Amino acid sequence: MIKNLLFGQDAHHNLLAEIGLFTLRVFMGLTMAFTHGFQKIPPPQQLIDGVNALGFPSPVLFSWAAALAEFGGLFIAIGLFTRPFSFLLAFTMAVAAFVVHAADPFSVKEMALLYFFISMFFMLHGPGRWSVDARLR
Repeated sequence: MIKNLLFGQDAHHNLLAEIGLFTLRVFMGLTMAFTHGFQKIPPPQQLIDGVNALGFPSPVLFSWAAALAEFGGLFIAIGLFTRPFSFLLAFTMAVAAFVVHAADPFSVKEMALLYFFISMFFMLHGPGRWSVDARLR
């Protein structure tokens, strides 16, 4: 038991790894959806103006895409279509960190980078055993 806690075991058979994966996925997904996504549906004019200032074509469409990517945290939380929604969220957070906050200090872009890397993790790894995706597979 102590050896497994210290050094782990095969991730596909490790209960502690599955618990960690599950809690990270649920926390990140719900936090993104409720802290960022819900307040942007429908996209406020400030978001549309910001997207327009970035030079994206059709700022209303891209504002909806960003809002729905953040709202898609709910799908990540339950583990449904985890990889596609993680990709959309990673793209949105990359724009936030590397375009919107490009000139800002690290402390300003830190949250976007955190969501970016967690989304990248779930896009590459998948949701884990305790997810709707695993049940559908």
